[in-house]
Amino acid sequence: MFAIFKKLAWFFKLRWKTYLLAISGLIACAILSAMIPLIIGNAVDEMARGVLSQDALYRYIFLLLAIGLLMYGLRYMWRNNLFGNSTRLEAILRNRLFDHFTKMDQEFYSEYRTGDLMAHATNDLASLRFVAGGGILTLTDSLSITVVTLFSMVFLIDWKLTLYTILPFPLLILVARYMGQLINRYYRQALEAFSQMNDRVQESIAGMKVIKAFGEEEADYQDFHGETQNVVAKNRQVYKIDSAYTPSIDMITGLTYVLTIFFGTYFVQSGRISIGQLVAYFSYLGNMTWPLLAVGRLVNTMERGNASYDRITDLLATTARVENDPHPLNGLSYQSLQVKIDEFTYPGAERPSLTDLSFDLTEGQSLGLVGRTGSGKSTIFNLLVRNYDLEHGAILYDGQDVKRIDQHELNRKVGYISQNNLLFSTTVRDNIRFGRPEMDQAEVEKYAKIAEVHEDILSFPEGYDTLVGERGVSLSGGQKQRISIARTLAIEPTILIMDDALSAVDAKTEQKILSNLRSYRQSGITIIATHRLSSIMRADEILVLDDGRVSERGSHEELLANRAWYENMFNQQQLEAKLAEGGDEDESEIG
Repeated sequence: MFAIFKKLAWFFKLRWKTYLLAISGLIACAILSAMIPLIIGNAVDEMARGVLSQDALYRYIFLLLAIGLLMYGLRYMWRNNLFGNSTRLEAILRNRLFDHFTKMDQEFYSEYRTGDLMAHATNDLASLRFVAGGGILTLTDSLSITVVTLFSMVFLIDWKLTLYTILPFPLLILVARYMGQLINRYYRQALEAFSQMNDRVQESIAGMKVIKAFGEEEADYQDFHGETQNVVAKNRQVYKIDSAYTPSIDMITGLTYVLTIFFGTYFVQSGRISIGQLVAYFSYLGNMTWPLLAVGRLVNTMERGNASYDRITDLLATTARVENDPHPLNGLSYQSLQVKIDEFTYPGAERPSLTDLSFDLTEGQSLGLVGRTGSGKSTIFNLLVRNYDLEHGAILYDGQDVKRIDQHELNRKVGYISQNNLLFSTTVRDNIRFGRPEMDQAEVEKYAKIAEVHEDILSFPEGYDTLVGERGVSLSGGQKQRISIARTLAIEPTILIMDDALSAVDAKTEQKILSNLRSYRQSGITIIATHRLSSIMRADEILVLDDGRVSERGSHEELLANRAWYENMFNQQQLEAKLAEGGDEDESEIG
């Protein structure tokens, strides 16, 4: 049960002065509280003998008031220090978790669900906060009260009476140990269930438009209801054990009172103790009730904290397969790119995603990547920005292996616009200048114009100050894509990668954006993956991918001459475009 204190020893050493102050205050309060029954007992004895004077009564009242005021000050002091420390522990661990999240690679986020990570950063940290605050309070308070009270009962009242009345106490140790083991086991299961439910909530909220579009609200609710019931069931197991503990303590306490009445009455009648001492003894026995009940709370808190700390340390112990070189290279020009992929297989996958693929690009050149969905286009980009490491082959920037290049510089120099156009829940302006917060309004507008989104932004209620909502929910798909393009262009990358980044933009707007990019980026390297072949007609080279291999390669004209998949798909898209234009003309005539 107390293993959690050993695990948190590093924090207790860090804050030992404030903990020492808080614990000293708790012990002082325990000593002061032990004086109260003695004062009351003496007053009862004097009153029973008829010798209680008015001056003595006032003296007793003054002493009780003075003790009360002193305990008030001490309690303020230890609460301020103790609970201040607990929030510091929570902040330290939360910062460690967040720092760990920022250093993890793509494989980590593929393995861990968002809801599970959120549960670590909320529920688990809350459990540890209780340990560092309420746990220390309960342990110190119960121990100090127990020691001081037993000392008073033994040496100031009667040791034999004390011995008889504490006979049931060993049962408490057995009950606490047994129930603590059960709580630890079931609380771990409850945490896992909460993580699953948390992940389910986030998934449902993010996909609510799709759920409504398919009329699956009731089915989604039933699925969520099942997750909720699982959480309730797992927590109910914990609460059943916790609830059984209090009645067990009540039984032990009740038995202690029965023994006290029996032996206490006998000792008074035999003259061994006075009535006032028996009254004081009952007060001490009342003081002992809190430590007895506190053991149950302490067991619960410690076991929950133990389970949570293990979950957090397990998470922090995970390492990224993609790690920055200890002595990374900086200052590259990124004017050339050589790619040779013999084979690449995602971790845990059974078959390779890419096989026997290569290309070279130099300053001012562009490359187009096309192929069926799942042919390997995004996988190439994942390797270029080093979301995964290539074991069989090499990716070279300016002749240097990507594994040796500083990851931060790589991310700044190789601008990657992915299919997932995530926008932050802030203003349009702040989203565009996310990578360069110091940009002025003129620069922000320059990149918005290149991405052909400036006019759209001006039509928003607050212009560039318009809040986009969580994940850009208030914007259309095309607007999110174009703002994402502007955001990436704003960091002025030397190499630009666009992974189907214009799929939600109409053909005319797409051609304007590509024309703007050609004018703006005359010297950089550009790589575009797309399903719309008109986007890459001007690329210096085009690779057609099929099941992770290059099935065709060449310029637009060369690929048309091959009369293979590319030529067939291009003609099909051209025909569809003409039919769409004809449909628009017919609609305008009818209107």
